Amino acid sequence: MSAETDPLRSIELTRIGEGRYKATNRRGGVLPVGSGDDPDFTPVELLLAAIAGCSAIDVDLITGKRAQATGFDVHAEGDKVRDENGNHLTNLKLVFDVVFPEGEAGDAARGVIQRAIEQSRDRLCTVSRTVALPSPVEMAQKDA
Repeated sequence: MSAETDPLRSIELTRIGEGRYKATNRRGGVLPVGSGDDPDFTPVELLLAAIAGCSAIDVDLITGKRAQATGFDVHAEGDKVRDENGNHLTNLKLVFDVVFPEGEAGDAARGVIQRAIEQSRDRLCTVSRTVALPSPVEMAQKDA
């Protein structure tokens, strides 16, 4: 079964030091994760990166059918708060800064970028949709 047809997504997280971990995906990719006392991405930063990356892929695929961007940056931010709901992020925001070449193809891409961003936000991006439509997270200890 290919990644396209297998709905399961998974990673393994292994402690590699005090406050430091490595996440490994099924394809062998490795990503360091830290507590914020080192240059590694924190889990909150990874969530922001996941939202930005997911939406960037959507927008790039849609606009790229018209013209390839000559510059493509996304800024992601949110406020970490602690309230009656516990720790969480509020005011999540993505800002796309995308530049297309001059000409008809670039004009066509510029003409669809806002709609592409909205499609990503409203239905395409699995990461932001999961955040927007909360899914319970089950946590359990492995049986001995």
